Amino acid sequence: MTAAVGAACSAFALLLAAPGSASAAAGQFRYTYTTAEGYEAVGFMNNPASGECINLPTPGSAPGAASRAPQNRTDATATVFLDADCEGDTHYILLPGASASERLLLRSVVFS
Repeated sequence: MTAAVGAACSAFALLLAAPGSASAAAGQFRYTYTTAEGYEAVGFMNNPASGECINLPTPGSAPGAASRAPQNRTDATATVFLDADCEGDTHYILLPGASASERLLLRSVVFS
């Protein structure tokens, strides 16, 4: 009986220690970009993953083109980077609900 109780307690402890599903920032992150044909387009991500770098998708634009005017409509802080893969020294922090001007260029973002 003691061994069964010990095994059950150990199994329960393992369940509590097991990692859960990845967390996400609740809400939407928006940005503007220009297509290869010169049209303005709006990109967005719903409930983006937290803690991982996201290179912004810009369908129909030149490869590596920068986006601009981010709007953080999530409940998490977004750190946007001028460079892809969240690299480089040029970055800007957007608090939940904050926006930035057309002059702010970005290629990647990470949510915390």
